[in-house]
Amino acid sequence: MAGRKGFTLIELLIVVVIIGILAAIGIPKFASSKEKAILASMKADLRNLITAEEGYFHDYQAFTASLPVSIYTVSAGVTGPTITVSGPSDYAGWLGHTSTTKTCAIFIGTTSLAPATKEGEPKCT
Repeated sequence: MAGRKGFTLIELLIVVVIIGILAAIGIPKFASSKEKAILASMKADLRNLITAEEGYFHDYQAFTASLPVSIYTVSAGVTGPTITVSGPSDYAGWLGHTSTTKTCAIFIGTTSLAPATKEGEPKCT
């Protein structure tokens, strides 16, 4: 037995169990981080929507429900935006994403759009 090479079956099983435990701990944390990154990109797109609407207003003295692609585009995987204009100074928009069921919204003016509750602050469900 002094010159044996390799591992016993028990040693290999212990290594496999340890790797399984580490994977069980790490995978949910990765999924949570991925969801946070998706929500952050949607919030950034909503802030950019506000900037694009303000720029459009500066050029045309009105808000629009359909911004040209040359002014505003969304990040990869983001669906939308859906923009509603109500009155001369109220508009709202919301976005979704292909990898999550959560949506984010933002509004300017007095007409809120759930889940957004504060004017100019993007909020996600």
